[in-house]
Amino acid sequence: MTPSGQAATPALQELLKDAALAGSWTLDSSKSTVGLKSKSMWGLVPVKGVFREVTGEGTVSPAGQVAGRVAVAAASVDTKNKKRDTHLRSADFFDSDNYPDITFTVNQATPADPGVTVAGDLTVRDRTRPVTFDARVSVVDSGELWLDGEVQINRADFGLTWNQMGMAGMHNTITVHAVFTRR
Repeated sequence: MTPSGQAATPALQELLKDAALAGSWTLDSSKSTVGLKSKSMWGLVPVKGVFREVTGEGTVSPAGQVAGRVAVAAASVDTKNKKRDTHLRSADFFDSDNYPDITFTVNQATPADPGVTVAGDLTVRDRTRPVTFDARVSVVDSGELWLDGEVQINRADFGLTWNQMGMAGMHNTITVHAVFTRR
């Protein structure tokens, strides 16, 4: 997903430095995706899914400091398998009735070649853990700001330890394509 009119890393650093990106930004839910990749059947079968409901906002200060929050509705998980999705929503996994949102709070985004290093706190159920990942940032001619990254997590860090007969993978990849527009 590389847009035309994309800003290269040095250009991004300049945009942050000269406050061109300063202001409030809103996540465009219709253009953004948060995906989930894992393996089951003892690592032999890939499982992919998406969260159908994602919201968020962010700010960039005139000095280039970034803060924000992205939330996905845990019950919106869709792996194209109704039985598995129901199980993922249950207390064995996301417990979406008691913990409706999975959130990521951005504490810092630092320009790094070839994009940014994002640092923040991921909260799943009632557990919050620090997470850092690299992402590509694109400033699109339309004025949109795109952030694309992958986050590696161990679901046990968040208390998601259900694993009947060791069949389900504990290591997961979260993929993010976040499209922000100015408020």
